[in-house]
Amino acid sequence: MPMSVSPAASPPPRFACAAVARVVICALALILLVSACGLGGRMSPGEFQDRAREVVERWHGSKDDLAWRTGFVPLEGPDIPPPLQRIPDWAPLSVHNGAWALDVALSGEAPRGAQLSWPDGSTLTVPLVAAATAYAELSRPADFIDEECPPGGCTTLHVTGAELGDAPLRTGRGTIRVPVWYFTVKGVRERFGWMAVDPSAIASRPVQRDGEYEEVMAYGLDPVRPRDLLLQYGHGRCEEIHGARAYETDDLVVVDVDLEDSGGPCTLELIEARTTVTLARPLGDRLLLDSGTGLPVLNETLRR
Repeated sequence: MPMSVSPAASPPPRFACAAVARVVICALALILLVSACGLGGRMSPGEFQDRAREVVERWHGSKDDLAWRTGFVPLEGPDIPPPLQRIPDWAPLSVHNGAWALDVALSGEAPRGAQLSWPDGSTLTVPLVAAATAYAELSRPADFIDEECPPGGCTTLHVTGAELGDAPLRTGRGTIRVPVWYFTVKGVRERFGWMAVDPSAIASRPVQRDGEYEEVMAYGLDPVRPRDLLLQYGHGRCEEIHGARAYETDDLVVVDVDLEDSGGPCTLELIEARTTVTLARPLGDRLLLDSGTGLPVLNETLRR
């Protein structure tokens, strides 16, 4: 089948309302008052070393370690929507409520597997799903319907065709191109996509444990100083920042930002900031882990 390229994906319409709800919750949290700014006292250098060793031991040889190094760990969902500005105003509400109809027969036979290729040269052959299977997932209504169809009903999305193409997708090992089923909808210029990789080949993104909190959110490499990492982190308004720290092994680096509570009343507010940590040698192909959660920190190409 012919391959096509989708424009860069924007946030899926089915999740747009949920994202708004999270923003509202966060905004309300900003005006709450708490008795103290942070979650605990300052961590001593020795305590940081102990925590870093624990993080390294827990990650090495784990299921998450194996999946991150050799598997397919998507950092985005399977929904590949068209840009909102290039579809009719009624379309997102119809997608959200699952107002779809098939005007064409879709194949129930899965195409042969495809090879995924990462920037480091590694590859993985994955099975694919049939067009009919992808459509069944795409056409499901959102898990939480916060905006229902109007009394007269949503405008139906009539599917008139399906074609196998590809699209860029962020994964734990970098951005790659993945197979995507694209569905043509009557009266809509842009197509709607759903990742064609069979769920059996997809590894879940690791999640933090209860009681553990993210410290370092993202990092960027300094093109001038190869041993420097620019770290993005969050802190309370009443916390003092004492700088960043790193614990290094041959294949892992654990990072932390040293924060200290003021001890007084403070607003519950998360402030994003950036700082730099200097490693003993360039990061190279070593994986960066957050001391707070023990999970990988993503390279977001941050700039000073």
